[in-house]
Amino acid sequence: MILRSFELNKISKDAIFHLVYGTNEGLKTECINEILKKNNARVFNYDEIQIEDQEGSFYENILCGSLFESSKIILINRASDKIYNVIYDLIDRNISNTKIIINAYTLDTKSKLRSLFEKNKDLICIPTYPDNNETLSRLAATLFREENISISQQNVNLIVEKCNGDRKNLKNEFEKIKNFVKNKKKISNKEILKIINLAENYKLSELIDNCLTKDKKKIINILNDSNYSAEESITILRTFLFKAKRILKLATELQRNHDINKTVNSARPPIFWKDKEVVKNQLKKWKHKEIKELIKNINDVELEIKKNYNNSILIVTDFILEKSH
Repeated sequence: MILRSFELNKISKDAIFHLVYGTNEGLKTECINEILKKNNARVFNYDEIQIEDQEGSFYENILCGSLFESSKIILINRASDKIYNVIYDLIDRNISNTKIIINAYTLDTKSKLRSLFEKNKDLICIPTYPDNNETLSRLAATLFREENISISQQNVNLIVEKCNGDRKNLKNEFEKIKNFVKNKKKISNKEILKIINLAENYKLSELIDNCLTKDKKKIINILNDSNYSAEESITILRTFLFKAKRILKLATELQRNHDINKTVNSARPPIFWKDKEVVKNQLKKWKHKEIKELIKNINDVELEIKKNYNNSILIVTDFILEKSH
């Protein structure tokens, strides 16, 4: 059974299996915490890879009772379709006094795990899609208002742009700003730029922009001047996905009005003046069908680097170079 993140009150107290999946880590955390609040039980954390290596002890923990705990929660993190057979087996065993929460990243429409949870009314399936900029902007306004911090809409937009559709990133940036201002009640544009480290991330954003404008020479120069780590591979792809989705939204509007200037100038949230020509160039380079295919490719690459983490940067940079033609 599919439930949206705002429908968690519909979860029955008898529900045992919960699948929370998607790229929005902040929203996933909120959903999982909400489920945990409703159940006063000890939580046992597992990674999918732990279950593969220690399947016997995992089953023993679930199936054997305890003198000290009347109920328990099993939280499986970083899950994928590899866990499908284990979950299917546990469902068949009719376990009791134990709730299982599966925290998965991206599951495409062909996913066996996702399909299992979507089609069974007794299983809870909660997709978490990226927050759009309007949602993040409202969340940011609420956070700053609650702390009585004065901030301009322009600076809110700067913060939101960095969050890549994830409220977890927004809250991290908010905490940095809150700690910085302390007894101050107003923060300047210069201070915002310093705190959220936009200068440090400029090359990353520039890398993606040049890929979308298909400027291979500049891409090679940026890659030669940079030393991205494996940990940054996901950040690069999320930035790529965010910018590609923006172009798709604009391309859809352009198909309707056939006026590129009107499309860019009326974009919501507004595009900064210094970025408008870049965005126009990107719209000219990509057809609507091509940008949809690109978004699918980005998601496929993200799945690939999860399986080949040690080669993640090589996979990502090869992909960027391939798409710059």
